[in-house]
Amino acid sequence: MIPGLRAVVVSGLSGSGKSTALRVLEDLGFYCIDNLPVALLPRFIELWESSREDVGRVALGIDVREGRFLHEVPRVFDELRAAGVDLEVIYLEASDDVLVRRFSETRRPHPAADGGALADGIRREREALRTLREMADRIIDTSAFTVHELRAALRARLESPESGAMTISLVSFGYKYGLPTDADLALDCRFLPNPFFVEELRHRAGTEAPVAEYVLRRGETQEFLQRVVELLEFTLPRHQREGKSYLTIALGCTGGRHRSVVLVEELRRRLVDRGHRVLVRHRDVER
Repeated sequence: MIPGLRAVVVSGLSGSGKSTALRVLEDLGFYCIDNLPVALLPRFIELWESSREDVGRVALGIDVREGRFLHEVPRVFDELRAAGVDLEVIYLEASDDVLVRRFSETRRPHPAADGGALADGIRREREALRTLREMADRIIDTSAFTVHELRAALRARLESPESGAMTISLVSFGYKYGLPTDADLALDCRFLPNPFFVEELRHRAGTEAPVAEYVLRRGETQEFLQRVVELLEFTLPRHQREGKSYLTIALGCTGGRHRSVVLVEELRRRLVDRGHRVLVRHRDVER
């Protein structure tokens, strides 16, 4: 094989957005193929390289339909990397209730349900893909993503960035709804006074000026933001040195509507001012 080939493997739970991910990759110029048997991946890449001079990027979809061939995944991935392929594995997942809702809306059968209960199919699929999930370079929880947000997140992750550039993804969330599973770093901002207990702010979101003013006017908020920026200025170059090009930082408050939203928006402003590429997602602001 020719070193320099980039291959992205997209896997994950049915209903979590794998088809959308492959369409995004196709838009980005990847040659995409879905559900190719794992054992044929090395041969497929050899044939593709020998038949085209301009090959550089290939995307492959792998899911539970692989069945008994899934146990060959570790060996095949090791072979590809040993041959010089720049291989990245992206695993998509979502919570059970979100997956149930998505399948109910589309009325499609779950591939692992075998005619039985949908919940049992989801459970079986999670277990079947457990090893592949453990091998993933990046796990993306799409539970709170719209299709457009998933597209944006994947494009930011997979587009070839400028040399030396890193994309920072800032996510606000509510602890009552659980930690974002794709976070590299989670910061708790529940120590700050909560606008929820101020009558005129309770039903407003952190994107609104009165809530932002309430949170940001406090000295402890400003000190916290300054320390976070200093932490990132210290760690980001070291992450880049290790080859990391995408970092997800989650800030959480109780419900994900007020404090965490304000802090994410302010961090975005400060990081952009310092020349960083920043994406923002407010996971729970509409709950």
